[in-house]
Amino acid sequence: MKVEALYHVGFTVSNIERSIEFYRDVLGLSLHRRQTGTAEYLSTVTGFQNVRLEIALLKTPDGNGMLELLQYVSHPAPPNDRETNRPGNAHVCFKVADIREACEELKRRGVRLISEPAEVTAGVHKGALAVYLRDPDDFTIELFQPAPPAGS
Repeated sequence: MKVEALYHVGFTVSNIERSIEFYRDVLGLSLHRRQTGTAEYLSTVTGFQNVRLEIALLKTPDGNGMLELLQYVSHPAPPNDRETNRPGNAHVCFKVADIREACEELKRRGVRLISEPAEVTAGVHKGALAVYLRDPDDFTIELFQPAPPAGS
C-alpha cells in the first residue's frame, strides 16, 4: 500500500464554534465547509453507534492544507493530557512570514505561547524560527518561519 497525499489533519474539539473562531479569526484559515454529520457510515468509521458530529473544514490561505474540526455532540468525552511528550499526541505546523509579529498579535489576543520564538541552530532548517502555542482545546500548534535564503 502507498498513500497518495495528505488530505487533512483532524482535531476533536469540545466547542466547534470557539475552535472555528480561533482557526479562522486568529490564525487566518478560511471556513471551507460546515456540516452536521449523522450518516450511518460515520458510526461505522468512528465506532460510536448513532454518532452525531459537528464538522468544520478549514483551509490554509495557500489552499493546500486542510484542517478538520470534529465535535462529538452525541458522545462527548473529557480532554486528555496534551503535553507534547505524551505518545499519541500530535501537533500541526503552520508556516508564517514573520513569526515575531505573529507572536505579538497572538499575545494581544490572549493566545498562550509555550515560549518565545526559538532559532533552529542545527540541521536542515538551521536559521529558521519556531514556536509552540496552544489552541482553545490545548492542542499544540507550531508556527514556523523558514530560514532566509543563503546569501541574503
